Amino acid sequence: MRIEINEIFCTGCALCIEFCPTKVLEPAQELNQRGVYVPTVVRLDKCTACKICELYCPNFAIAIGKDGQDG
Repeated sequence: MRIEINEIFCTGCALCIEFCPTKVLEPAQELNQRGVYVPTVVRLDKCTACKICELYCPNFAIAIGKDGQDG
């Protein structure tokens, strides 16, 4: 399982964090180069690959995939 977050596309809206049913993501502790708190994976083992985070992301900045498959 992998969660890819594109920091260039992410605006820090936190919709992925808010709607994740298993609370896999949290905001980063520090701002990135663009001044955004990008989500960070804190509980990868809890991810069920439901892809709700992908669906709610208005900027297509997050992708869920299984090892060996595209997200």
